[in-house]
Amino acid sequence: MTIDLEALYIDLHQHPELSFQETRTAGIAAQHLRDLGLDVEEGIGVTGVAGVLRNGDGPVVWVRADMDALPVEEQTGLAYASTAKGVDPAGNTVPVMHACGHDMHVTAMIGAVERLVADREDWSGTVVVLIQPAEEYGAGARAMLDDGLLSRVPKPDIVLGQHVTPLPAGIIGVRSGTQMAASDGLTVTLHGRGGHGSRPQATIDPVVMAAATVMRLQTIASREIDPQGVAVVTVGSIHAGLKNNIIPAEATLELSLRYPDDATREKVLASVERIVRAEATASGAEREPDIRTDHTLPPTINDAEATERVSSALRRALGEHTVIDPGMFTGSEDVSWFARDAGAPLVFWFWGGIDAARFAEAEAAGRLAEDIPTNHSPYFAPEIHPTIEVGVTALSAAAREFLA
Repeated sequence: MTIDLEALYIDLHQHPELSFQETRTAGIAAQHLRDLGLDVEEGIGVTGVAGVLRNGDGPVVWVRADMDALPVEEQTGLAYASTAKGVDPAGNTVPVMHACGHDMHVTAMIGAVERLVADREDWSGTVVVLIQPAEEYGAGARAMLDDGLLSRVPKPDIVLGQHVTPLPAGIIGVRSGTQMAASDGLTVTLHGRGGHGSRPQATIDPVVMAAATVMRLQTIASREIDPQGVAVVTVGSIHAGLKNNIIPAEATLELSLRYPDDATREKVLASVERIVRAEATASGAEREPDIRTDHTLPPTINDAEATERVSSALRRALGEHTVIDPGMFTGSEDVSWFARDAGAPLVFWFWGGIDAARFAEAEAAGRLAEDIPTNHSPYFAPEIHPTIEVGVTALSAAAREFLA
């Protein structure tokens, strides 16, 4: 029986789950894989799923899809929009939405496996399907590997993955070399001396210290990195104080840093530390600030030879003019941990999910940023068709390229 992929996508979209909480999603994916004849193991790295499709002798191909959603309130107005709620790691009840398209990733994966099963007389080898949790935390791939993934399934000869993005539907974006940036997430705690808001002279104000630090951090990318290079320093969160007439004792900043290579990473991290400590000193802080690394993600680097093979396979499957070089994305991914730990080449690509006519109209008007929602936006929702079909075709064609 053919799987109704549209119904699967809508169901997943309406029932998003936060990172490491994807029990329903994992269960649905695992059952579909079992129904397709795969050997399936659940609960790898908390909620991860691995399915193995053995089809004679030949290479081992890993294909990966992530499945977690985000604490975002959906505002698309779609009939199947999410109204789900979840509890975040801090214990807060938050809205939950598939604002990054991971519901589409799982749907396309199930469709691609269904196609590979149907065509199994035309290829031989082993396909390992990974349904990964917690990509949004940059932790799910590491969790699956640390839970013994490489000893539970056959070791890969190639690792493949894809991500839906605001390109025109039908377009594939892939490039050799660095496809996505490396990143670090930092938490900086600035220590002041609290007191009454009416007597600031008796305090060391961490709010002012934080404000000065945020402004100075912006000079790293604009004044310390070569203008032809790439670096992003984002302060995404500031927390300080509970009342307007109390100067708090500390302020906390959460930083997201992005870079294309290790040399730039080292420079940016050193600059962040220098600025944070210098601003604390300039404010008269009596205690050194604390700088904690919450996560580190390597750059997503596509193997040159394997990328050329995948690009050729995608052109054959989808059309000669469907594959473009989208440039390096400054977003980050944890998919490369699978390839790095396994010592295998990686190819990771993007596929478009925006109505082509709508995209062309916005581009012609110079309004792409205003009119085309990006991943993580409360308005982001791929066109169901042909996004599903293109994702299925791309992933199955890429896998077939490496199967005997």
